Amino acid sequence: MTPVSPLSPPHDVEIVEVGPRDGFQPIGPFIPTSAKIEFVRRLKATGLRRVEIGSFVSAAALPQMADTPAVLDAVRGEPGLLAQVLVPTERRGREAVAARAPMIAYVLSVSPAHNRNNVRRSPEDSAADYERLLAGIPDETPVRLNLATAFDCPFDGRVEPAAVMVLLDRLVPLRAGVEICLCDTTGRAVPDQMRRLFGEATARFPGVRHWAMHAHDTYGLGLANVFAAYEEGVRVFDGAFAGLGGCPFAPGATGNVASEDLAWMFERMGVSTGIDVAALADLADEAAALPGAQPGGRARAVLRARPDACAA
Repeated sequence: MTPVSPLSPPHDVEIVEVGPRDGFQPIGPFIPTSAKIEFVRRLKATGLRRVEIGSFVSAAALPQMADTPAVLDAVRGEPGLLAQVLVPTERRGREAVAARAPMIAYVLSVSPAHNRNNVRRSPEDSAADYERLLAGIPDETPVRLNLATAFDCPFDGRVEPAAVMVLLDRLVPLRAGVEICLCDTTGRAVPDQMRRLFGEATARFPGVRHWAMHAHDTYGLGLANVFAAYEEGVRVFDGAFAGLGGCPFAPGATGNVASEDLAWMFERMGVSTGIDVAALADLADEAAALPGAQPGGRARAVLRARPDACAA
């Protein structure tokens, strides 16, 4: 029997909780390491299986992520948890693998301006860097490839699908089984863009088994864009509890689509997520109260006022 890939969603869709990384990273006051560890454990207890617990990056650039190795050490062995860490370079990827990260997510931007602003190199240089990383880590390490600014760049505006395909043509053949995540980094994508890009990508690369989508809710279109990607066959979606987040290298981008909003929408549709929506909304309220947090989302406010709304 062929073993089940750790990237195969255990339910109809999988919501990947990126709050402890993407949600926490723009918060100025340092969140105590013990609090981060507790949030990760409680997120898992709501039914979330995969949590992006932090990133291996420069502590000078993103001070909030300086304790990611300590968080990883604390939660790595949690039963039923797939702890994912973000890496922007080969060097950081090797550090994450050496630290026994269960899964790594390598990020590069389609837009040259955003990639240079983020890691001071061209997308082509980052693609070569990603290739070197894959060559130097075990084949069995679960890998995600995040293509940031796949729809829009904060500096150059709308990104055309052809630019995404050029990168995918180079990167997809490098390793089978990689999860490919197309990211709306600025939150300026609209549903017809979502359908066009995912439709074109899935048709061009039928061998890719795992597609994912990362949405921001800058213009209130996060759920609409998620649904459009779902209609194109995507079954893995990033969210951040309480709608926290916002790329520090994408001026004006606000938080991620709220995980509790995603879970409520899918469960209301009869699409299973495995998540206790009420419990997640309660935890999101606590995250929203963190000093310096800029929360978003809608479901938790409704559920606070009317707890039976999950089943209504």
